[in-house]
Amino acid sequence: MKMKKIMNFNKLAILFLVMLVAMSSCTKDLDITPQDDQDLLGEDFFATETAYKQLLAGVYANLSLTGVDGPGSSNIDGLDAGTSQFGRVLLYLQTLSADEMIWSYENDPGTREIQRNIWNADDPIILGMFGRTNVTIAFANNFLRETTDEKLASRNVSDATKAEIVKYRAEARLLRAMSYYYMMDLFGKANFTTEADAINAQPAAYNRQQLFDYVESELKAIEGDLADPKTNEHGRADKGVAWMILAKIYLNAEVYIGQAKYTECIDYCKKIIGGGYSLATNYLHNFMADNNTNSANNEIIFPLISDGTYVQNYGPTTVMINGSVGSLELNGAPLGVSAGGWGGALRLRKQFVQLFDASIFNNDSRNTIIKGSRPIDILDISDRDQGYILEKYSNATSTGGFGVDQTFVDTDFPLFRLADVYLMYIEAHLRGGAGASPADAVSYINAIRTRANNPQNNLTIGDLTLDFILDERARELHWEAHRRQDLIRYGRFTGGSYNWAWKGNGTNGIALPAHMNLYPIPSASLASNPNLTQNPGY
Repeated sequence: MKMKKIMNFNKLAILFLVMLVAMSSCTKDLDITPQDDQDLLGEDFFATETAYKQLLAGVYANLSLTGVDGPGSSNIDGLDAGTSQFGRVLLYLQTLSADEMIWSYENDPGTREIQRNIWNADDPIILGMFGRTNVTIAFANNFLRETTDEKLASRNVSDATKAEIVKYRAEARLLRAMSYYYMMDLFGKANFTTEADAINAQPAAYNRQQLFDYVESELKAIEGDLADPKTNEHGRADKGVAWMILAKIYLNAEVYIGQAKYTECIDYCKKIIGGGYSLATNYLHNFMADNNTNSANNEIIFPLISDGTYVQNYGPTTVMINGSVGSLELNGAPLGVSAGGWGGALRLRKQFVQLFDASIFNNDSRNTIIKGSRPIDILDISDRDQGYILEKYSNATSTGGFGVDQTFVDTDFPLFRLADVYLMYIEAHLRGGAGASPADAVSYINAIRTRANNPQNNLTIGDLTLDFILDERARELHWEAHRRQDLIRYGRFTGGSYNWAWKGNGTNGIALPAHMNLYPIPSASLASNPNLTQNPGY
């Protein structure tokens, strides 16, 4: 059963933990800090030592679930599940805002503004991301407060459980650091609290340099306490996840702190590559309902869990699979959802489609674009018959079956995977990082191309340019919540050097001002924390 993916807990245990910790958090104004942690987490809760693993499960569950009353509920006051599920809002802010995806139903709160690049500080999706990451931070802080040496000693916790809690604490710290990483990337600043802060204290506001320094030092500090790569339970973090976040911050360090750290990026890419991961035998295995057990299990470094029975959510894979059913094609059955799906909710922008124009991509397994008789241009976003559709994600299994539910899919979202590491290694080498092997760089790109059944799989180092890698990242990693970050690193998200359909609310795209490389701090968050200031331009 797929529920084994969430640390072997049943549904009630997970929902109970989400409810328990959520109710001990102040969410009304999205200044997410725990209230008195003994109001609900009294000593009775810790009467059995399994409570500590359950409490950790609540931290993880916040990455997939939004509330305690089913997939449509939300434990963040004032936000619904569709604008506060972590993976979904991450997908919107990193992908819907760029050149790969269009969402048809612009009456859905916030989507019109995100995909047309006309957002402001009151956008509910932006607020959802800011709030949800703060919830993870609050949950992690709460876990760390409950697992100090003093509290464990007072509860007479066994030495065996104490040894496990060392690893649990490292995982909680990693999830907190990952939250700060995304805040640094998307907002450039964040409310900052740790378990050392007094409960209900006014959070400090950290800028990008402070967040970078914290994430870097925190991940290095916990490395020794994390499980080795691929030795933890599915869905739990290990050393590979810490290395991946470090590689990401180093690849983007020029954006974040104005310093090149490509050598450091290469160093951590090499650690990941040496961690026992391997490319899935089939590209599409990464995006199927059994990607926790098929060959993708060796490639995916960290998933966001989805399960049609126990972890139902309106997260990124549920959205993308139902949304990939075309208004004309009614192709839901092969994808493992209802035949009509969500009636053409998602389509492709022209510029992404054109990355697969060359004939060498005709049989490339990454090319799941369906053209039919559709026009390539989307001149009216509400016309669901305009623009091509994509069948990358599915609720089907690699063995011919389907997920258990025709709406809420079993497909985990691959937040981090090995192919991305290969491409980061190559890019960091091309940008001047030391320590990479040109022969390895060529080997990695050709492995990606070979796995994709692309006939151009004998590239040489001379073929590898930064522009090529940017395009290859889109072909390999589209709809995986990387594109905005990539375009910013290449200087092509704002400005007018590269325009795409509906960029800046122009049919053919217009230039964006530079301040839009960061999202605004939500108005509600500014109101709740006077230490925060708005980003320039908003």
